[in-house]
Amino acid sequence: SQWLLKFLGKTSFGSTAIAGVASVPGMMCSCCAAPMAVGLRKKNVSIGAALAFWIGNPMINPATLIFMTFVLSWEFTVIRLIFGIILTFGVSYLANRFGKDAESVQLDQIIKDSKPEGPFLRKWIKSLGSMFLYIVPAYVLSVFLLGAGRVWLFPELSDTAANSLMAIILFAIAGMLFVIPTAAEIPIIQTFMALGLGGGPAAALLITLPAISLPSLIMVAKSFPRKVIVFVTVSVVILGIISGLAGKMIL
Repeated sequence: SQWLLKFLGKTSFGSTAIAGVASVPGMMCSCCAAPMAVGLRKKNVSIGAALAFWIGNPMINPATLIFMTFVLSWEFTVIRLIFGIILTFGVSYLANRFGKDAESVQLDQIIKDSKPEGPFLRKWIKSLGSMFLYIVPAYVLSVFLLGAGRVWLFPELSDTAANSLMAIILFAIAGMLFVIPTAAEIPIIQTFMALGLGGGPAAALLITLPAISLPSLIMVAKSFPRKVIVFVTVSVVILGIISGLAGKMIL
């Protein structure tokens, strides 16, 4: 706990940057990284650092970036890397301001209480059990609802609308909600483009599909202030739209 607080407990850009860099070898999807973000927050890691680790795992995954270059194009990879860095380091750092006062009150106390108590295995089983009871039902329910509504989330578009601003906005919002495994955005985008989807909406999905999802937001909801969850969600959608506009021009 003390080690985590020393490097990741501050609301400075340094703590956010360290957590973002630490996420690179993780290469997890948003739902896999979410429980780890919850665990970091339980140890009072700063909001920015926990977010950077959570978002950085899917967004700046080096294996996904390499795969993307071969399957899609280097333009997609550049767009993903630029907006992935903005999300991981910029948005996460800015989110600190929504919980700065609450964190500064708790840091001294958590250092005093960081001495482990009881057998490690018993604490681990208890923690795993409570996480299982909370996360698994939320994940299953949200995935079921999204699966049932996928026809409305990803509708068929005419040739004219397939690269329009409205399509970019629609796919940015839908991508933010939908849950996918690591690197699944690549075959999804490839399939959509084969069916006629334009470069703009495809670039929007490139950012919003992996960054966060409704299940992962539900998982971390109790670990971050509500304002942070709203800020991150809106930021992902807005950056997805900007990415889509960039993709519309260059793809």
